[in-house]
Amino acid sequence: MKKIIFVCHGSICRSPAAEFIAKQYLKQLNKENEYEITSRALTHEEIGNDLYTPIRATLIDFKIPFSHHSSTFINKEDIDSCDYLFYMDDDNYNLLINLFGENKKFLPIFAFSKQYKEIEDPWYTGRYTKVVNQIIQCIEDIFKNI
Repeated sequence: MKKIIFVCHGSICRSPAAEFIAKQYLKQLNKENEYEITSRALTHEEIGNDLYTPIRATLIDFKIPFSHHSSTFINKEDIDSCDYLFYMDDDNYNLLINLFGENKKFLPIFAFSKQYKEIEDPWYTGRYTKVVNQIIQCIEDIFKNI
């Protein structure tokens, strides 16, 4: 079983959205038992918090099922045990490097599409629909290529 971790700043918007989108995508392909998918935070400020209300509403609009989420800080054991770790933007990458050093497992979520420069943080921009659309495309690209 391959383990994939999605990370973002606080793990209340982008990375859990990617987690739930990936789980739904894999279920549609009948491959949900081939992967362990999770999401983690790169900072401590949202630890323990559930999905941010606007991203929850956007997932509902897209008919993407989700469950309770509790933001969890990433640790070295997570990185050691995963096959891939996908981050959302350059700030996330810089935090990863500062915390853990360089690692070939660290890939931008758009690594297989090169379609986007980054996945913006909708907590700041308010563009939740745009972000979910981008994540959906990236998830499809990821699973077509790994």
